[in-house]
Amino acid sequence: MTSEPGPQGIPAGEPEHPARQQSSLFDDPAPVADDPPAGQSPAGYQPLAARLRPAGLDDYAGQQHILAMGKPLRQAIASGQLHSMIFWGPPGVGKTTLARIAAGHAKAHFLQLSAVLSGVRDIREAVAEARRQKQAGRDTVLFVDEVHRFNKSQQDAFLPYVEDGTLIFIGATTENPSFELNNALLSRSRVYKLRPLEQGDIEAVLARGMAALGGTTRAAAGCLAEIARQADGDARRALNLLELAADLAVDGVITSDTLGEVLQASLRRFDKGGDLFYDQISALHKAVRGSAPDAALYWFCRMLDGGCDPLYIARRVLRMASEDIGNADPRALTLCLEAWQVQERLGSPEGELAIAQAIVYLACAAKSNAVYSAFNTAMAEVRAGGSSEVPLHLRNAPTQLLKEMDHGSDYRYAHDEPGGYAAGENYFPEALRDRQYYHPVDRGLESRIREKLDQLRALDQASPRQRYRDAHRGDPD
Repeated sequence: MTSEPGPQGIPAGEPEHPARQQSSLFDDPAPVADDPPAGQSPAGYQPLAARLRPAGLDDYAGQQHILAMGKPLRQAIASGQLHSMIFWGPPGVGKTTLARIAAGHAKAHFLQLSAVLSGVRDIREAVAEARRQKQAGRDTVLFVDEVHRFNKSQQDAFLPYVEDGTLIFIGATTENPSFELNNALLSRSRVYKLRPLEQGDIEAVLARGMAALGGTTRAAAGCLAEIARQADGDARRALNLLELAADLAVDGVITSDTLGEVLQASLRRFDKGGDLFYDQISALHKAVRGSAPDAALYWFCRMLDGGCDPLYIARRVLRMASEDIGNADPRALTLCLEAWQVQERLGSPEGELAIAQAIVYLACAAKSNAVYSAFNTAMAEVRAGGSSEVPLHLRNAPTQLLKEMDHGSDYRYAHDEPGGYAAGENYFPEALRDRQYYHPVDRGLESRIREKLDQLRALDQASPRQRYRDAHRGDPD
């Protein structure tokens, strides 16, 4: 007698392949308690941010680029026709709230897991609860916060239940999904990028917060705007700051002195090793390349303020000197190397000032990526080609045997040639003769390098007699 198929088509009672054992963990689980619906608070103390969580799209702040009237996501939520999706954005921009609102509009059962705290048992219980809801004719939205923290096997575990409609999957992540989530999960979900809230959006949230605090608390002029600015696009942080300021307010009035006690730490957005980290070093590099010293200094200071290791920045700045300035101003490389050494020897703040000096110099220097391009082109040709032999006249001949085999024969010693240049000599493998990778630009020192190379190539192309005449008119240098 044939057994009924299991969760992934495996006959019940038969042993599973080790790679598929995780699927069998979804049998006979315990129920999962549902979270309170959006807008409904449990008894007891709740932070102001939790009490003010919007219950509908009309109260939701920001994200108009995906939620304005007529946008596909808003239409899907408003109609209750949900699909699996990933919300990608920084903390405090409403990822969890938007998931709850979406579930509410769809009249779906809402389950929430945190990838930081949950394991296989929690996933198993959530899927079982979704099955029970499905049997009762109700959809289930499973919201997974910090979904990038689940490993590959845990992420794959959701796939069959997303495909068969057992649950609608909504994941939230602060990291780039392209790097952190499995392709299989990404292919079954649509990614929405949520942005930091604008100043006006935060101020609107704070106005609701003031109303929730009641008439016993007031804010002096400009205080709410300052809280909104310090919140740095994070609505949750803005409300937490407001609640703390209200607790510290003298006679119920939030003043600039009150904010001075609350707003003590630097809280600009920065994540060591995450998207913001690489976005900011990219902005610094592009500002240097674009000859914008002020913008370059701004991004340098942003990274320092966020806790970036100055030695990391010094290493990247050294790379900029070779990649974007090159031989247009070779002094840039030396200056950057010295700035790195100052940071290593003296530390902060002296070292940071030396790095700032190098950054400003790079931004103001003549630019050339000719060496960078030449190196990449030459490397690509080497990797694509075979092992071309060294021409005989260029080979070393340290022994009599190698001399008898014509190693080094017919080699022209440049210092013995007119003008110190052996015109017409080939230094490539024969099959690559006359290759040219390096094309100096007409900026900075490279303009002079370009003139000299043009003179030497003219000598190469002239007749032997003409080469001799030209060589004796003067040294190409």
